[in-house]
Amino acid sequence: MGLPQSFEIAKAEDGYIVKPTVTDSSNALFISSTGQADIVDAEKLSLLNSFKRISGIVGVIHLHIYHYLITIDSASEVGTIYGDKKVYKVADFSILRLSSKKFPVDEDETKYVELLRAHLKNATLFFSYDYDLTKSFGKQTTPGVDSEFMWNYFASQSLIELAAKNPYAGNFVLPLIYGYAKFVRTSINLKPITFGLITRRSRFRAGTRYFRRGIDKDGHVANYNETEQLLVVHTPEGDKVSSYLQTRGSVPVYWAEMNNLKYKPSLLIGPTDYSATKKHFEKTVQKYGVNYLVNLVNQSGYEKPVKLSYESAVTALNDPNIKYTYFDFHHECRKMRWDRVKLLLEHLSGLGLSRNDYSSFFVGEKFVPEKVQKHAVRTNCMDCLDRTNVVQSTLAHWYLQQQLEDDKIISEGQDWSAIDPKFLFVFQNIWADNADAVSTSYSGTGALKTDYTRTGKRTKLGALNDLSNSISRYIKNNYRDGSRQDGYDLFLGNILPYEIATSPFPDVRPALTQAIPYGFLASLMIFLTTLIYPKGSLTEFKNLSFLAVFFSISLVSFRYIVKDGVQYVNWPKLSPLDYLTKREVLNDGNVEGARFEKKAYYNKFTEDTKKE
Repeated sequence: MGLPQSFEIAKAEDGYIVKPTVTDSSNALFISSTGQADIVDAEKLSLLNSFKRISGIVGVIHLHIYHYLITIDSASEVGTIYGDKKVYKVADFSILRLSSKKFPVDEDETKYVELLRAHLKNATLFFSYDYDLTKSFGKQTTPGVDSEFMWNYFASQSLIELAAKNPYAGNFVLPLIYGYAKFVRTSINLKPITFGLITRRSRFRAGTRYFRRGIDKDGHVANYNETEQLLVVHTPEGDKVSSYLQTRGSVPVYWAEMNNLKYKPSLLIGPTDYSATKKHFEKTVQKYGVNYLVNLVNQSGYEKPVKLSYESAVTALNDPNIKYTYFDFHHECRKMRWDRVKLLLEHLSGLGLSRNDYSSFFVGEKFVPEKVQKHAVRTNCMDCLDRTNVVQSTLAHWYLQQQLEDDKIISEGQDWSAIDPKFLFVFQNIWADNADAVSTSYSGTGALKTDYTRTGKRTKLGALNDLSNSISRYIKNNYRDGSRQDGYDLFLGNILPYEIATSPFPDVRPALTQAIPYGFLASLMIFLTTLIYPKGSLTEFKNLSFLAVFFSISLVSFRYIVKDGVQYVNWPKLSPLDYLTKREVLNDGNVEGARFEKKAYYNKFTEDTKKE
């Protein structure tokens, strides 16, 4: 790492020049109109007076026609981990077209740029110039980034390849994580500390709530995040750093929820093939050691098939490094008794989970590992958001107690949260903000149940806020998330626009299917207008007839939309979904359009199946 603190950029004849703001070298990075990167002598280009300061480079991406350079124009500091290791959040960015040549306006190119811009605008991206946020604290001395958590890994390929040939180019490779980072310098029991969190989102199988569920053939699961809680105790001799890692991720079997405009989508279970599940846990066991699996989905009703599929997979694997626990969150914590999550800690302890199993290091003149964590608790509910957040913050609280005792900040048995309410406030709000960040990236809204995370209590106001977020999730997940998913797939390189011959953006549904919503809205507006502003008496036959006709059209149209809701979901257009297919609609031998349908090998669970 050890990157410069800022960079300068200038437009060249057919590309851009980027160089460190403060450097002893005259070398600079040149990125051409074709996206190729090379190291050049900046002084020979006579552009020194036209340079503009930026915070870093995100990468280069090739859309339908042009290549683009994405820059970080400004960033805000979110804290210092230890020493002078500062962390920043991307505040503003630019998407710069590399070619100065002008071609005819291409509508697809414009749409791709809009998707890219929307993705970057909504993403919570963090970086550090001299600390690798893609890796946990204990792996900082190991070379290379963790490519799973480097969000701009695809966009940085040309720079990474150049750095392999010319190490100086490594100055311009700036790893970003998508997730959350926050560090606060404070004290507890009058002892100076730094406390913070880092959440790293996996770039594999990434996307939105209903369009990315379950697992893929390579063992990657949806909404997979690694969260690291760091406690830094400052002493005259150096810093004592304690690190605790947890993970969350979708239930690692083939399953999905197919949007249909109903509040509860159709639950689908895919092929019973546990080879992908095996790959997933082989990776996580190799990376973290023993995996304690905490499953929080409901054991009855709608969620039951997912629970049973997960348990069947774990039983089939029969891996001694996987220890499965089911915790019926809604049953155990009913009537807002969320403090009963502590029952889960007792159960995990019975399975062998030790509160002493966390990583610790002493950082002074040398980086000295004292002990390394040999497990990870992997928590999931259906979304891996709300219930998961409550459990993860409870585990973090539990481990922090042990760390503070080991560091002699509190006496054995003293409850740290009772000793220092000011620090408790910091702890709760950082964890709640983390919950909101992870939830927003996946569902489009802040997390539910964060009133408990922030205050330790479930409140009526919190329940009302949850209702508001639930309604927002419904609207976004059904009507807006298609383009959001396209943004993920575009930025992460899951699709390559320049390889797509036919535009993916036109609406392929039959004309009648497209027209129905307009008919519904038009007839409803006419009905309401006549009702509010009738010509003459409302009870006149012509007005009543008018109302009856347009009310009937509205009702029939609405029933059609509800019955065939799958056709009216805002589906992604760029990358196909595992469970969704398009069937051509023929009329007199001509293709009239296409209908969205469930793939045959995903089983649909009906309402009768959901009931006990």
